[in-house]
Amino acid sequence: MKKPILVVKFGSAAVTDQQGEVDERVILEIARQVSKLQEKYNIVLVSSGAVAAGKRFLPHYRGSLSERKAAAAIGNPRLLQTYATYFKPFKIALAQSLCERQHFANRDQFLQLKSTYETLWRNQIIPIANENDVVSSQELKFSDNDELATLIAVGFGAEKLLFSTSVPGVLDAEGEVVPEIAQIDSSVLGLARKDKSSVGLGGMTSKLNFARLASQMGIESVIFSMKTEDGLLKAMLGETGTVCRAQGKRISSRHKWMASGSLISGKLKVDAGAIEALKARKSLLAVGVQEIIGDFVAGEIFQLVDEQQVVYAVAKARIDSSELRAHAGQKNLEVAHADDIVLL
Repeated sequence: MKKPILVVKFGSAAVTDQQGEVDERVILEIARQVSKLQEKYNIVLVSSGAVAAGKRFLPHYRGSLSERKAAAAIGNPRLLQTYATYFKPFKIALAQSLCERQHFANRDQFLQLKSTYETLWRNQIIPIANENDVVSSQELKFSDNDELATLIAVGFGAEKLLFSTSVPGVLDAEGEVVPEIAQIDSSVLGLARKDKSSVGLGGMTSKLNFARLASQMGIESVIFSMKTEDGLLKAMLGETGTVCRAQGKRISSRHKWMASGSLISGKLKVDAGAIEALKARKSLLAVGVQEIIGDFVAGEIFQLVDEQQVVYAVAKARIDSSELRAHAGQKNLEVAHADDIVLL
């Protein structure tokens, strides 16, 4: 029987110590716990930490874009070597997978990536994915590795997606871990602190937004900490961290690609009436659009956000944003057809 797929993302704060250096004790624990899961799962590890591993070799590092790229170029092989060192006693071989956003936006490239991973799994090799920071352009970057992990999970049809971070899970107003979230809505997103770690790009808001996308695509997510004893193994059982339950939707592969793999070219803020129309599986009309953010042309994918800026759907444009601006508020102007809208 084909193994289910498990994607685990380790943030920079999860794999580095207080000095920002890669914490080899954490890498050893990752190796030990992953070795117990490999028999049952095809695993992808998405690991940050390359910049953290490389920046100390740049004496006057200030964190500019070119310096981050240089630090990643130094740190990527060092990070992979650290993983390989600690996985070796468990007789697990690793492969490096440096990904770019276009690998997911281009269907043919994505299928090549998927075929490569399947070959690795057949040979009991675990891919470790990271963004190819050295060559990724600013316009085509992943927002962070939370996005990369989610795109892999959704694109490959993973059973579970785990986010390892520096805190034990999503915390409520009293600082207690929320053990389970049935549905990620604006009230849940409001629990996220807005700050980020000193070594990472993401934060809890990022994790919740991508856990929300995974949930809508039928994938259960867990936000947990490797600082918890047997944290990864317990997260798999739902015994630690915050479990974000999967929504029981049937979504076509085309709609999954639109919702996750496609490149987003712009954003429309829509009113409550438009949201209700979308729920009823109706097309988006210009009259419901409150604000146009960015530019797009017909055929490109854009996001739909509600009045609280929560992403509610993605859609394929039937008209250019310039035409929408010229006819703002028009009642029968169709911006996106119902068949080309994916609710999130």
